[in-house]
Amino acid sequence: MTRRELGSLVSGAILSSALPEGAAAQQAATLASTWLNFAEMQTRKSAGGGEIRAFVNGKLATGERLECHETTLPAGQMPHASHHHLHSEMVLVREGTVEVAVGGKSKTISAGGAVFIASNEEHGLTNVGASPATYFIVAIGPTAGS
Repeated sequence: MTRRELGSLVSGAILSSALPEGAAAQQAATLASTWLNFAEMQTRKSAGGGEIRAFVNGKLATGERLECHETTLPAGQMPHASHHHLHSEMVLVREGTVEVAVGGKSKTISAGGAVFIASNEEHGLTNVGASPATYFIVAIGPTAGS
């Protein structure tokens, strides 16, 4: 088997594992470059009545874990209770208005805004707008996505 054939085989395996149904296989593999079509990604319902669309979840070549997903949250809802974890997160607001509490301080963020949340900081998010809010979470660290 040539190096190119092996690369194609590995890339196909990684691509299939980048989606939620391949999560177990992805745990052991290093993420490879890939393309994801938004319309083809599966969504799941969240506890707060929202919708979550997973993009990627796996280990980088440098050893960190990377997880990225989009959440659409109904007005007045929280995706879950305030919490903290070892990995760091970046919240990127695509549409709507959310209030993000980090370390006891809160700030309202609207479309185009972002928040960085450092490792182990207590944080929570609420849609404080009158319409759904859509935002991306990019989590990086040893336990991202778990």
